[in-house]
Amino acid sequence: MTATEIAHNTFGIVLAGGRGSRLMQLTDWRSKPAVPFGGKFRIIDFTLSNCVNSGIRRIGVATQYKAQSLIQHLQRGWSFLDGRFHEFIDILPAQQQISEDWYRGTADAVFQNLDLIRRNRPRYVLVLSGDHIYKMNYARMLAEHADRQADFSVACIDVPRLEATEFGVMHVDEQQRVAAFVEKPKDPPAIPGRPDRALASMGVYVFNADFLFEQLIRDHDEPKSSHDFGKDLIPHCVDRYRVFAHNFVDSCVGMDETRIPYWRDAGTIDAYWEANMELTKVTPELNLYDDDWPIWTHQEQLPPAKFVFDDDGRRGMAVDSLVSGGDIISGALVRHSLLFSRVHVHSHAEIEDSVILPDVHIGRHAKLRRVVMDKHCRVPEGLQIGYDREADRKRFHVSDNGVTLVTPEMLGQQAHHIR
Repeated sequence: MTATEIAHNTFGIVLAGGRGSRLMQLTDWRSKPAVPFGGKFRIIDFTLSNCVNSGIRRIGVATQYKAQSLIQHLQRGWSFLDGRFHEFIDILPAQQQISEDWYRGTADAVFQNLDLIRRNRPRYVLVLSGDHIYKMNYARMLAEHADRQADFSVACIDVPRLEATEFGVMHVDEQQRVAAFVEKPKDPPAIPGRPDRALASMGVYVFNADFLFEQLIRDHDEPKSSHDFGKDLIPHCVDRYRVFAHNFVDSCVGMDETRIPYWRDAGTIDAYWEANMELTKVTPELNLYDDDWPIWTHQEQLPPAKFVFDDDGRRGMAVDSLVSGGDIISGALVRHSLLFSRVHVHSHAEIEDSVILPDVHIGRHAKLRRVVMDKHCRVPEGLQIGYDREADRKRFHVSDNGVTLVTPEMLGQQAHHIR
C-alpha cells in the first residue's frame, strides 16, 4: 500500500475540548484550540492543515469546553472539503450518547465516537491534539507505522529534560520500540547518552483501527482507569503490544539547515507571547510563507492595511512587525509587534513587543509594551500598559516574565463572548 493509499484509509480525530487554563483569561470564553495565533489563524488550524496537506480528508473534531467560538470557526473556515468525495470535517461535541457523562478523558473522547469512526471503515486511526503549533506530514508517520507492522505509534520530540515534566516521556530501544512510558514525571528519564534531554510524546498517535477499538472498549470497562491515553492506555500497551516511537525530525515540514523541528505548545501567556513574537524575526523558525504546505483558515474579506500621516512626530508606520487586513495605523508607531485584523491605532500611540488580537482600538497617545491584548478591547486615550508592573498588576494579569494580558473585562468594558 502506497503512502497516498494509507492516508486515504485513515480517519483523523482531533481532540479539541481542552480549556488551556494556563492561558488565564485568554481562555475564559474560548477553548485553547480556538485561541488566535499568528495574525490570522487559530491554533487548531495547524493540526487541521497538517491533515489536509497530508492527504487525510476524513476528520472528526471532538469539542467540549466553551466550544461556540471553535465551532463557528470550523463552520466558516473548514467547509471546503467535498462530501461527494467522502471528504469532511465533522464536529463532535460531547453528546452523552453512551452514558450521562461528558468526555472524561482523551481516550474516552475517542471511545464515545467509536460508532462514527467504525462507519467510515478506516484501516488506521490518527489521534491528534488540537492545541499545538507545528507543521508535520502525517503520511510519513503512517507509512513508517505500516512498514514496522506496529499496533500503535507515538510521535516524539526530544526536549530539555527539566522541561519534560509536562509531557509523557518515553524510553526506546535501538529499533525505536517503546520500552517504557511515564506520564508527566517529576524526574524525567534522560535519553541514553544525552543526560540533559528527554524523549517527549507530542500527543500524535497512529493506531491500527481494530486494535484501537479493542483497547478503548477494554479501557472503558476498567473501573480504575481515568480514560486517558497518556495515563492509562499507552502504559497498558507498551508492555504487551508492538508500540513504536516516531521521530518528529522524520516528518517535520520546513526544517532549516539546523535540523531542529519547530513545535510549540504555547500553553502559557509567556509561551504564547514568545511564539507570536518569533514570527516577527527576519527569518522565523515557523515559515508561514510556504506555498507547498499552506496553513488554511477562515479568510475574512477585509480591505488592505492602511498607514496614514507622514509628519514629524505623527508618522503612521510599522517596523519588524506583522500587520493584517483591515488595520489602520494612523500617525502611530508599531514596532516589533503582531497585529491581527481590524486593529485601529490612533495618532501618537506607540505599540512595542506586543500581540494585539482582532477588533482592537488603541486611543491617541496610548503606549503599550510587552502586552497581549484580547479581542474587542478599547484602549483609552493616554493609557500606558507595560511600563509600571506594579500598577499593571492592580488591573491586569502580569505573567512571570512581565507580559501583561489585557481583556475587555479588565478595562471595564463589555465583551463579545463568542470569541
